[in-house]
Amino acid sequence: MAIAKKLWMVMVLCTVLTACGTKKYAARPATAAAAADAMAGLKNRSLYNFITDWSGVQYKLGGLDKKGIDCSGFALLLNKKIYGVDIPRRSRDQSEVIQPKNMSQLKEGDLIFFSFGGKEVDHVGIYLNDDFFVHASTNRGVVVDNLKIQAFQQALVKAGPVK
Repeated sequence: MAIAKKLWMVMVLCTVLTACGTKKYAARPATAAAAADAMAGLKNRSLYNFITDWSGVQYKLGGLDKKGIDCSGFALLLNKKIYGVDIPRRSRDQSEVIQPKNMSQLKEGDLIFFSFGGKEVDHVGIYLNDDFFVHASTNRGVVVDNLKIQAFQQALVKAGPVK
């Protein structure tokens, strides 16, 4: 029952999708069912529980708790809690500690970096599977999104596992 309730929460959160990192881009919503399927397909149950626990937490620049969190804070906490890995605090710095790889080779837990505001990395998410990732969106808080959304494709910089 608890898992069904949590999946429902993820599906509800996915219904109001907009672009990540900036209001400049309009994103077409991924279906809630597809996002729920991506979550259900996670191999690491601890990762599933972590994402479900944080789903819907509002965005707050510099935030690191359930009162508000930003994208790099979410990536930092997830990597520490789930993988026992310390990474830098800022997304730009986090992008320097990965082993870049082709998008077609991404695996669950790999970091994905975007640049919505120019040339420098200004957003990070965590790859799940089937082109879905989780991140702290400035507009929607912690949410699962589809990488195939054009706004994400246009802003994608690099991705890969932490070295």
